[in-house]
Amino acid sequence: MPFVGFAAEVLFDYANKRNDDDLLELVVVRTGQKQFSELIRDYLKRITYGDDGWAAHVELPIYGRAHVVVNPHVAFGLPLVTEGGARVEDLVDRFLAGDAITSIADDFGVPAEQFEDVIRVATRTAT
Repeated sequence: MPFVGFAAEVLFDYANKRNDDDLLELVVVRTGQKQFSELIRDYLKRITYGDDGWAAHVELPIYGRAHVVVNPHVAFGLPLVTEGGARVEDLVDRFLAGDAITSIADDFGVPAEQFEDVIRVATRTAT
């Protein structure tokens, strides 16, 4: 499976710190650059936090039809298709081995349109 690199920044929410709804801004700690708060907040809604305050479940937005999640307590934190519970890595491995799409989808209980979406995202190359 191709490696996809990710960069991370720490964001600070001045509105929560100062209890001021007029501020409602997220700022990158390292650079002080303001972010599009509405967009960032939409992405943060995809994270479910556990009682310990750590991320317990993350929905991956890169997939269009497939509902793919990451849970650090399930499958060693590898991405899973929620319908059928298949690891993305397993679906891609079988596809790259030459197995038929319908056969793989049936074996893992993943709807064909979701399987095709997973393969399309996981095997695309950077341009």
